Amino acid sequence: MKILVIEDEKLVAESLIKIVLQLEPSAEILGPLSEVKQSIKWLSENTRPDLILSDIQLADGISLDIFTEYKIDCPIIFTTAYNEYAIRAFKVNSIDYLLKPVDRKELQAAFEKFHLMQSKFGDAGYVRELKELFVNFNNSKQYKERFAVNMGRSVTLVPVERIAFFLKEELIFLIDRDGTRFITDYRSLDEVEELINPQIFYRANRQHLVHLPFIENYRGDDTGKLTIKMRGIKTNDLIISKEKAAEFKKWFDK
Repeated sequence: MKILVIEDEKLVAESLIKIVLQLEPSAEILGPLSEVKQSIKWLSENTRPDLILSDIQLADGISLDIFTEYKIDCPIIFTTAYNEYAIRAFKVNSIDYLLKPVDRKELQAAFEKFHLMQSKFGDAGYVRELKELFVNFNNSKQYKERFAVNMGRSVTLVPVERIAFFLKEELIFLIDRDGTRFITDYRSLDEVEELINPQIFYRANRQHLVHLPFIENYRGDDTGKLTIKMRGIKTNDLIISKEKAAEFKKWFDK
């Protein structure tokens, strides 16, 4: 079994690898990798591992952004000193979420869960039932219909129908169909992503969460990246990475 370790603290990485090899002595350890950019590059150039052990807070950002930029289909065990990312973690193939310092027994339980999942996912009937469960869950979920924004000392509501996109620039801004920029109280685009319908909103990159009705078109370049043009709104280049291009095209034409 090949296990990729993503951890930016050297001593923590060494300790984690030591525990992993005690629990899974036949495992081949890959890494450790310490940055988001480094991890995206590694995953794009190497055969996917059987399992990823990843810290969430890395030197240049949060590791969850790795899996936003690079679509990965292997299980992930997250380790972190914080619990604020738990919901988003479980949306990207996470089989467990361990708080630091990582407890040996908890990691052992996570490995047992991983091995159980390996056998389960070999059962076509189980996989079919699991997919139906998620479809039913997504169909029944209620999404926000309006967002509160700040206008000086006042707070007003912007209905979803008027939202062109959300933008991260230190603060989280809501941009309406007229191009007006409003400050929100959200701390990250991840929070907003939990509240909106993924059928009509798309996380283009770390800075932009775009609304389908306001996308005029997109164009590709020689590198495989895509540039989105918003309808009637001037923006800086809104780029879809090469790794996400196919996923975006499928979403756009759904």
